[in-house]
Amino acid sequence: MTDLQIANVSTPTPEPAPVQRGFGARIRTYFLTGLVLVGPTFVTAYLTWSFITWVDGWVKPLIPPELRPETYLPVNIPGTGLIIAFVTLTLLGFLTANLVGRTLVEFGEKILHRMPIVRPIYKTMKQIFETVFSQTGSSFRTVGLVEFPAPGMWSLVFVSQPPSAGIAGRLPPTDHVSVFMPCTPNPTTGFFFYVPRKDVVELDIKVEEAMTLLISAGMIQPADQQEKFAALAQTARAANEARAAGGVKADNRSGAPA
Repeated sequence: MTDLQIANVSTPTPEPAPVQRGFGARIRTYFLTGLVLVGPTFVTAYLTWSFITWVDGWVKPLIPPELRPETYLPVNIPGTGLIIAFVTLTLLGFLTANLVGRTLVEFGEKILHRMPIVRPIYKTMKQIFETVFSQTGSSFRTVGLVEFPAPGMWSLVFVSQPPSAGIAGRLPPTDHVSVFMPCTPNPTTGFFFYVPRKDVVELDIKVEEAMTLLISAGMIQPADQQEKFAALAQTARAANEARAAGGVKADNRSGAPA
């Protein structure tokens, strides 16, 4: 055995010393771990309880005292107003599904449409509720990406319905769609505009996942979308190169002799 082999055998590679964390760092780690564990549960419970209390405050005053459960029980039962509201709305939907119910609804709408101040408010609210809650309406069910605000920069949008005939006649002769681009971290505000359908890159993600992505400012990414985003980046680079090549050709044509 040579000296080099003896040296290799007798001098093993030292293992790195474990990192010693102070008492304050450990306390901070434990606190953040507990916060991550309890925080979502607490916020969810608080929002759920606030919603139930809000509905009870609206519905219970409309119920006669002799029909309230707390009249006969020693304790107050939360959620009865929510249950009554759910049952009432379901029954109204069932009654309006037949001919008599539709006739009454149409009669009531005719009365509301003849009121000068109430008519625009009711019409706007009805369109909003039909868009958001109707199963057959054109609510936001498609998530897409639009190259905005500059080439190579992509923004998340929710795709709605095509523009009406009056608006489409004023737009360039191509297929347009309505899109809403929410702001981060408050998705209730944003920008609404019409964009050519060919410029919208549709994503195979749910609206709830897109809302989570927006509210978290990109910290919570939807699953199985990394390949989609990578392909999108390649498409954006190809589009930029095509635009640059088109600009060079346009300059050459403008400078060419007639």
